[in-house]
Amino acid sequence: MKPEDLLLLVTRQMPFGKYKGRLIADLPGHYLNWFAREGFPPGEIGRLLALMQEIDHNGLSPLLDPLRSTPRMR
Repeated sequence: MKPEDLLLLVTRQMPFGKYKGRLIADLPGHYLNWFAREGFPPGEIGRLLALMQEIDHNGLSPLLDPLRSTPRMR
């Protein structure tokens, strides 16, 4: 994991599926757990989903709250 990945969790939207358009940090735990059971997609989105599942599973989601108000760097 890279520190920048945490910022991506609160800025990157889910690009497909039932929760398309929702921030990865806001995906429900049952959806993340489904990916953990069935397999994460390849590439960056899969890496971010796996990270978010681990954060959610361990009850660490509130740690992302301060990042939600961080201005986006361009």
